[in-house]
Amino acid sequence: MIKIRILFDIERSLDILLRLPLFQDFSRDGLMLLLNASKYEIREYGKDEILHMQNEVCQFMDIILEGKVIVQNIDENGNVLVIDTFVGGDIIGANLMFSSKNMYPMTAIASLRTLVLMMKKELILEMSQGNTCFMVGLLNEISDKTIILTEKINAISRKTIRQYILDFLRQEQSRQGNTVIKLPISKKELAERFGIPRSSLGRELIKMRKDGILEYDAWTITLNEKLHG
Repeated sequence: MIKIRILFDIERSLDILLRLPLFQDFSRDGLMLLLNASKYEIREYGKDEILHMQNEVCQFMDIILEGKVIVQNIDENGNVLVIDTFVGGDIIGANLMFSSKNMYPMTAIASLRTLVLMMKKELILEMSQGNTCFMVGLLNEISDKTIILTEKINAISRKTIRQYILDFLRQEQSRQGNTVIKLPISKKELAERFGIPRSSLGRELIKMRKDGILEYDAWTITLNEKLHG
């Protein structure tokens, strides 16, 4: 159940906002004055609660204060594809608010307890009219998100399941600094990130083991460095 956090410490919200490039040209007092106009809401979501459903009309620009949100697409067969992940300080919906088709194309779900500052269109317009740096920053945010999403979609359309697995394992190998890679998420979650059924992921892992590319157990995967170092 969504809880409206009216009593959430506004000082903590200001601390987060003033660290973001979008709000760098605002004074603390000026930003406080704008937020006191009651053109925003602060909401709390529990793990796995839905922030926005696919095809829901976008009425706010969301700024994540705490937590993590995943944006995912579910096809007609029930396959889940994780498109993007947002954490504290990230912005959702800036590219939708002023669109003639201002509906969420995918579903946004909290993957942890998450607090979100939701700013109404009227407040965004007021900030844009009164602060050129904010307006330019908002345009940059919209443009950057569009480019990132386009690149991600193009990459997804070109990859095979094996390429998904290898790219993920190489990233984790570099991050963990170990040839034995401890899976940070379950195989079910990994399949969702790739947008494929878990059974397809399992079959490809079996093929890769037969081909001598890797070895794995329930919690770890080891790449064959001679083949894929």
